[in-house]
Amino acid sequence: MLHIVFFEPRIPGNTGSAIRLAAATGATLHLVEPLGFDLSEPKLRRAGLDYHDLAHVVVHPTLEAALAAFPASRVLAFTTQATTLFSDVTYRPDDALLFGPEPTGLPDDVLAHPRITERVRIPMLTGRRSLNLTNAASIATYEAWRQLGFPGTD
Repeated sequence: MLHIVFFEPRIPGNTGSAIRLAAATGATLHLVEPLGFDLSEPKLRRAGLDYHDLAHVVVHPTLEAALAAFPASRVLAFTTQATTLFSDVTYRPDDALLFGPEPTGLPDDVLAHPRITERVRIPMLTGRRSLNLTNAASIATYEAWRQLGFPGTD
Protein backbone atom coordinates (compact mmCIF):
# COMPACT_ATOMS: atom_id res chain seq x y z
CA MET A 1 0.00 0.00 0.00
CA LEU A 2 0.96 3.66 -0.11
CA HIS A 3 3.72 5.16 2.01
CA ILE A 4 3.20 8.56 3.65
CA VAL A 5 6.55 10.04 4.66
CA PHE A 6 6.87 12.97 7.06
CA PHE A 7 10.39 14.39 6.96
CA GLU A 8 11.33 15.77 10.40
CA PRO A 9 7.77 16.54 11.58
CA ARG A 10 7.55 19.14 14.31
CA ILE A 11 3.93 19.38 15.42
CA PRO A 12 2.57 16.46 17.46
CA GLY A 13 -1.08 17.09 16.59
CA ASN A 14 -0.34 16.86 12.88
CA THR A 15 1.42 13.55 13.34
CA GLY A 16 -1.43 12.26 15.47
CA SER A 17 -3.84 13.17 12.68
CA ALA A 18 -1.54 11.44 10.18
CA ILE A 19 -1.74 8.29 12.31
CA ARG A 20 -5.52 8.43 11.89
CA LEU A 21 -5.04 8.96 8.14
CA ALA A 22 -2.78 5.91 7.90
CA ALA A 23 -5.25 3.81 9.89
CA ALA A 24 -8.19 4.91 7.73
CA THR A 25 -6.47 4.26 4.39
CA GLY A 26 -4.12 1.36 5.11
CA ALA A 27 -1.08 3.47 4.22
CA THR A 28 2.16 3.15 6.18
CA LEU A 29 3.25 6.34 7.94
CA HIS A 30 7.02 6.83 7.97
CA LEU A 31 8.46 9.46 10.32
CA VAL A 32 12.00 10.67 9.65
CA GLU A 33 13.93 11.89 12.70
CA PRO A 34 14.58 14.17 14.33
CA LEU A 35 11.00 14.55 15.47
CA GLY A 36 9.94 17.83 17.06
CA PHE A 37 8.17 15.96 19.86
CA ASP A 38 8.11 12.75 21.85
CA LEU A 39 5.86 10.02 20.46
CA SER A 40 4.21 9.63 23.86
CA GLU A 41 3.24 13.32 23.95
CA PRO A 42 -0.41 13.85 24.98
CA LYS A 43 -1.19 16.09 21.97
CA LEU A 44 -0.09 13.34 19.60
CA ARG A 45 -2.06 10.68 21.47
CA ARG A 46 -5.15 12.90 21.60
CA ALA A 47 -5.02 13.75 17.87
CA GLY A 48 -4.56 10.08 16.99
CA LEU A 49 -7.45 9.06 19.26
CA ASP A 50 -7.67 5.28 19.45
CA TYR A 51 -6.18 4.71 15.99
CA HIS A 52 -2.60 4.11 17.15
CA ASP A 53 -3.08 0.34 17.26
CA LEU A 54 -4.74 0.34 13.83
CA ALA A 55 -1.99 2.24 12.00
CA HIS A 56 1.37 1.06 10.75
CA VAL A 57 3.89 3.71 11.83
CA VAL A 58 7.64 3.38 11.35
CA VAL A 59 10.23 5.81 12.73
CA HIS A 60 13.50 6.12 10.79
CA PRO A 61 16.71 7.77 12.05
CA THR A 62 17.47 9.30 8.63
CA LEU A 63 15.90 9.92 5.24
CA GLU A 64 18.22 7.27 3.78
CA ALA A 65 16.88 4.69 6.23
CA ALA A 66 13.30 5.61 5.32
CA LEU A 67 14.00 5.36 1.59
CA ALA A 68 15.63 1.96 2.12
CA ALA A 69 12.31 0.70 3.54
CA PHE A 70 10.72 0.99 0.08
CA PRO A 71 13.62 0.64 -2.38
CA ALA A 72 11.53 0.07 -5.52
CA SER A 73 8.90 2.74 -4.85
CA ARG A 74 8.60 6.06 -6.59
CA VAL A 75 9.12 9.00 -4.23
CA LEU A 76 6.86 11.97 -4.91
CA ALA A 77 8.01 15.11 -3.11
CA PHE A 78 5.23 17.56 -2.30
CA THR A 79 6.39 21.15 -2.55
CA THR A 80 4.92 24.54 -3.41
CA GLN A 81 7.86 24.92 -5.83
CA ALA A 82 6.62 22.20 -8.21
CA THR A 83 4.78 22.68 -11.49
CA THR A 84 3.17 19.21 -11.71
CA LEU A 85 -0.19 19.03 -9.98
CA PHE A 86 -0.83 16.12 -7.60
CA SER A 87 -4.00 15.34 -9.54
CA ASP A 88 -2.03 14.87 -12.79
CA VAL A 89 0.00 11.97 -11.35
CA THR A 90 -1.02 8.39 -12.07
CA TYR A 91 -0.41 6.80 -8.69
CA ARG A 92 0.90 3.31 -8.02
CA PRO A 93 0.11 1.17 -4.95
CA ASP A 94 3.64 1.39 -3.52
CA ASP A 95 4.26 5.13 -4.10
CA ALA A 96 5.88 7.13 -1.32
CA LEU A 97 4.37 10.56 -0.73
CA LEU A 98 7.01 12.77 0.90
CA PHE A 99 6.11 15.87 2.90
CA GLY A 100 8.31 18.37 4.72
CA PRO A 101 7.86 19.97 8.12
CA GLU A 102 5.78 23.01 8.90
CA PRO A 103 6.54 25.81 8.32
CA THR A 104 9.55 25.30 6.04
CA GLY A 105 8.62 22.38 3.79
CA LEU A 106 11.22 20.09 2.28
CA PRO A 107 14.74 21.53 2.21
CA ASP A 108 16.56 21.92 -1.12
CA ASP A 109 18.96 19.04 -0.42
CA VAL A 110 16.01 16.67 0.06
CA LEU A 111 14.28 17.95 -3.07
CA ALA A 112 17.53 17.27 -4.98
CA HIS A 113 17.85 13.70 -3.66
CA PRO A 114 18.33 11.19 -6.50
CA ARG A 115 15.44 9.02 -5.23
CA ILE A 116 12.93 11.84 -5.78
CA THR A 117 10.95 10.70 -8.82
CA GLU A 118 8.88 13.83 -9.19
CA ARG A 119 8.05 17.07 -7.43
CA VAL A 120 4.32 17.73 -7.18
CA ARG A 121 2.12 20.43 -5.70
CA ILE A 122 -1.38 20.93 -4.43
CA PRO A 123 -2.82 24.12 -5.96
CA MET A 124 -3.72 27.03 -3.73
CA LEU A 125 -4.76 30.61 -4.27
CA THR A 126 -1.92 32.96 -5.16
CA GLY A 127 -0.16 34.42 -2.14
CA ARG A 128 -0.86 31.53 0.23
CA ARG A 129 2.16 29.85 1.83
CA SER A 130 1.04 26.29 2.42
CA LEU A 131 -1.60 23.92 3.70
CA ASN A 132 -1.54 22.22 7.07
CA LEU A 133 0.81 19.24 6.81
CA THR A 134 -1.73 16.51 7.46
CA ASN A 135 -4.37 18.24 5.34
CA ALA A 136 -1.92 18.15 2.42
CA ALA A 137 -1.06 14.51 3.11
CA SER A 138 -4.77 13.67 3.29
CA ILE A 139 -5.55 15.34 -0.04
CA ALA A 140 -2.72 13.48 -1.76
CA THR A 141 -3.33 10.14 -0.06
CA TYR A 142 -7.03 10.13 -0.88
CA GLU A 143 -6.38 11.04 -4.52
CA ALA A 144 -3.89 8.18 -4.81
CA TRP A 145 -6.24 5.80 -2.97
CA ARG A 146 -9.16 6.88 -5.19
CA GLN A 147 -7.15 6.18 -8.33
CA LEU A 148 -6.24 2.76 -6.95
CA GLY A 149 -9.91 1.92 -6.40
CA PHE A 150 -10.00 2.28 -2.61
CA PRO A 151 -8.57 -1.20 -1.97
CA GLY A 152 -9.62 -2.82 1.30
CA THR A 153 -13.01 -1.11 1.52
CA ASP A 154 -16.39 -2.76 1.18
